[in-house]
This record gives sequence, C-alpha cells and structure tokens, in this order.
Amino acid sequence: MSAVPAFFSDLARLLNSGQTRAVVLSGNVHDLFPAARPARQIGGQGDTVFVPLVPFLLERTETAGLIRVVYELNGPVRVGEADRAALKDAWVRWKTGADADTLLLRGLGQRGETEGTKLGREFDQLMHEAIGRPTQALEFLRQLTICSREALNGSLLILIEAADVLLPAGQGGVSGLPADQLRRVTIVEDWFCDPDFIEGGDSVVLIADSRSAVHPRVGRLPQVLGVEVPAPDVRLRLDYIEDFLKDANRPVRLWAGEEAGPESLAQFAAGLNLHALRQLLAGAAHSGEPLTPAGVIGKVEEFIRAQLGEDVIEFKKPEHSLEDVVGFEDLKAFLREELIPRFQASGEAALPGAAVAGAIGSGKTFLMEAVAAELDLPVLVLKNIRSQWFGQTDVVFEKLRRVLEALQKAVIFVDEADTQFGGVGSGTHETERRLTGKVQAMMSDPKLRGRILWLLMTARIHLLSPDVRRPGRVGDLIIPVLDPTGEDRRAFIRWVVNPAVGNEPSAELITRLDAELSPTTSAAAYASLRSDLKARRALSSEGRAAGETLSEEDVFAAVRDRLPPAIQQTRRYQELQALVNCTRRSLLPDPDVTAEQRAEWETELRALERLGIH
Repeated sequence: MSAVPAFFSDLARLLNSGQTRAVVLSGNVHDLFPAARPARQIGGQGDTVFVPLVPFLLERTETAGLIRVVYELNGPVRVGEADRAALKDAWVRWKTGADADTLLLRGLGQRGETEGTKLGREFDQLMHEAIGRPTQALEFLRQLTICSREALNGSLLILIEAADVLLPAGQGGVSGLPADQLRRVTIVEDWFCDPDFIEGGDSVVLIADSRSAVHPRVGRLPQVLGVEVPAPDVRLRLDYIEDFLKDANRPVRLWAGEEAGPESLAQFAAGLNLHALRQLLAGAAHSGEPLTPAGVIGKVEEFIRAQLGEDVIEFKKPEHSLEDVVGFEDLKAFLREELIPRFQASGEAALPGAAVAGAIGSGKTFLMEAVAAELDLPVLVLKNIRSQWFGQTDVVFEKLRRVLEALQKAVIFVDEADTQFGGVGSGTHETERRLTGKVQAMMSDPKLRGRILWLLMTARIHLLSPDVRRPGRVGDLIIPVLDPTGEDRRAFIRWVVNPAVGNEPSAELITRLDAELSPTTSAAAYASLRSDLKARRALSSEGRAAGETLSEEDVFAAVRDRLPPAIQQTRRYQELQALVNCTRRSLLPDPDVTAEQRAEWETELRALERLGIH
C-alpha cells in the first residue's frame, strides 16, 4: 500500500497534539488518494485503491472512541450507523439532562410520544434537514460539539466540504454579505473562538480549494491552522499508473525506446493530479494509440491552463535559439557559459532566477526566449496573477504555487515584471504587498531552488521591489541589455540590409549607415527598419518591379528618411537604471568602471528625474 501522504501526517499531528481544533484543508482536495482495498476486492491488483478525499480521511481516522461526522453542501449530515446511535443517545441525554434509563422510567405509564422519543426524532430530522440548509446545518454541528463535551463518551471529528462555498471570502468584510452568509460566518467564528471548544476534544476540518477563498473572519483566525494538500508527487503518480496498468482489460501502450515505461510516464506527468492522469490513461486505453512524451506534456499544459485560467498563464515554446539572435556576442557568450549551466544545475549550484533590465525595445524578451529554448524546459509565461475580485489574487497565487511545486523543473517567464510584482512599502495596497511577499518567498524557497527558474524582464528595474532584487532571489544576477555598439551594431546593420539588397552589402554602405543611424538605435528599431525595407522590395515603385532588389542608394535614402520617436530621454533613463543595477562587471560596457563613473550615472539619473522622466 502507498505510504501515508505527508499532508495527512501534518493534519494528524496538529489535531492529536491539541495545537488546534480547527483546520482548513486546502489545495488538491478534489483528487484521488490511496486507501486500503477491502479484503473482498484484493486480488491480482494489489492492496491499494484510490478514493476521493473524504473516504480517504474516514479510512485513515478510524479510531476507537472517535466519531466521524461528514457534512456536504448538498447532502445530509452523515455518520456511521453505530456512531449515529451513540451520538443520538448523547443528544437526548444532553437535551434532557438525564440518561437513557431515567428517561425510560419517566416514560413508563405515559401515553403518546415520550420526551426521549421526541428528542430522538428531532435529532434525526436535524441530520436530514441539513440538505440545502447550510446555515441550519452549521448551527447543528456546532451544537453537536457542545453535546459531545457534555454527554458523549468520546470525541467528534467533523469534516465540512466546500467550506469556501459555505463561508465565501466575498469582499473581505461582513457589511456586504447576504444575511444567510453573514449568519454562517458568525456561527463558525463564535464556534471556533469558544474557549470550551478550543480546550475540548472535538475537531473540525474545513475542506476548501483555497484557504484564501474562506472568509477571513474564519480562515485567518489565529486558532485556525491550515494544511495544504499538494499535487501528487512522482512516487504517488507511479503507484497510480502501476495500479491502472494491472487491469488487463485496459492495456495502455507507451512510446517506444529505452526510456519508455511507467517510471518515465510518471516523470513526464509532473503537474497532473490523479484524476487528470486517469483521463490520460483511459483515453490511451480506449484509442489503442501509444502515449508519447509530447502528448503527455500537452495534457499537463492543458490541465494547468484549466486550473489557472488563460489570462493568468500560458505555455510558450520558443522557436529560436541563441544562434538566431543578431549581435550581443559578449552577452550570448555569458549566457551560454554561465547562466544556462547555472539554470541546468540543481541544489545550491543553481540560480533561483535572473532579472533582465534594459530600455524599451532593447531586445530583452527575444534574447531570453532564446535562453528558454536552449534550456529545453517547460516555459510558463506569467501574464497576470492579479484579479479584479477581492481575495481572488490570493486564491490564484495559491493555485500557481501548487502547480509550480508539482512540476519537476520549469522556467517562469515574466515580461514587464515591475507591473506584475509591485512593492511592499507603506503606500502599497495590502493585496499587492501580500502578493509580492509571497512571490519573494517562493523565489528563495530552498525546496524550489534549481526546479523553478525565474526570468524577469523589465524596462523599469528600479520599480521592481528591492526585496525581489536582493541576493538569493533574482538579485544574484541582474543582466543589462543595451543598444548594440561596435561590431554588434554592424551585425545588426548587415541583418537589416541583406534582405533588401539580396546579397552582402558593401563595406561603404555599412559605414554610411553606421554614421547615419542614431547611436541609440535599439534592436526593435533595427527590426522595424528591416521589415520596412523588405516591404519596399516586395512592392513595386517607379522604375522597379515588385520583388526586385533595392539599390544601395535606395536603402540609404529609406534609412535616412526615418526619424526616431521622441522617447530617447526615457530610454536613456531606463538604460542608466539597467547599468546601476547590474550585478556583474563583465556585463558592463567597461568592466573596469570606477566608483566615480557610477556616481556620474546616478547624477544623470537625478537630472532626468528633475525633468519628469521616471
């Protein structure tokens, strides 16, 4: 049988130690979990069966003297038959202040329904009437714990499903809650704050997708602790795959090759929960087509997008490598020799990530996409983890963290990172501070080092939180991407001109264009100019047929006709910020830069700020 999941051990420790009597169990709560297969079912498939969370918890918590009570939003309050009788008897004793024998004596000679019978019927009715009446159900459950302390020879473990629906976070306060939700929040808040409950032997487990989705008046009580249910690890995925494959009626073909097998499939399926893994296996069993690594990875991507939403994350498969990047020869050598090996390493040798700074249009994104392609790892582009709805940003982040922790190794690609991760100062909104703080903690989490690689691109590196930029996070490596100069600049000019003239341009044209173009021409400007010249060649003009190459004079005239947009001061400010924030001398235009020269950069920055440039 599979080992006891770590989350259950954490839950048992919290409850058995008396550290808390109320736990929010959140995360991968809608998945399957390993339980003992009933003896009558044990055959050639082993002794493990995979079941939903509540049956798993009921099996694992079967203990003498512990009554397990389950409440589902659309169902009655459930309890085992033997335990139901004991609980019903205690309810009657508690309501009357008398034991069963005394009640029997009181009923002798009475006509009609006795007091005990009436209270027993009330108990049965309350158990059943919980269907569709969540407020009444929660009050009944609260009263059961009072009854337990007063009249039950044992303890209760109450499992409440869909706690985030019963007690939704809403707008965070209570003033905007509908009356029924307000009543439920109040019931549970009073329940968990009751000193007698805290010191008693009963426990409540609230099951929710996300702890942040439970109303903060409950979920953030100091006496309410949280336990996260993670996505299945590789060992659990392998156990499930082997259990599935043992069914001779559902053969699954894997891809050919030495690396094919359940172990490889379990590795490629990192990020899937067991339900999604079952869908993958069942689909392959039905179609008879072999599973392929690409198909499994596609399923992982589809599952993650479904979990987080298309507007939060997307998968990117860059098609270009560093060989396709024009210019930047020294920087590309650094990326190949230092950055990529450090990203491919594991443990302490690995970098948690890097920040890439430079002015708008400098080519940061294209360059780092090439790095991601060279790494040959899943690339998750973080688009927007903020939500317009109160509390949903925290929920989205919790889901993102669970996804990242489930992956074996991945690159997180964040463009315009300064807008994604704000600050933590006093003027920053509370949600923004929490989000930035959580991202920072994830970047420096030792468990994720070497597994989750952060690539943060920004033209405004100074607006990125200092806590994100510190060493141990992306501050270990801040890379400036500057406008091309020298031979890099000439390589860009040749790249621009070649498609227009149809062959290698003359050295004279390169020299003329080098002198004509602004020294601050960006990679994006070169790309735009190349597109313009290709379009001119494709379109006919007076004296020239469509598709005919341009003359060198035509090229020079077209280049000379272009004027740069009036953004040079802004770009200069951004370039200076990239220079002063750079963490490697070897990446600066002059590695022997002096403290005096760096001070001059700062002086120029302050002068631009006085002009309103930020």
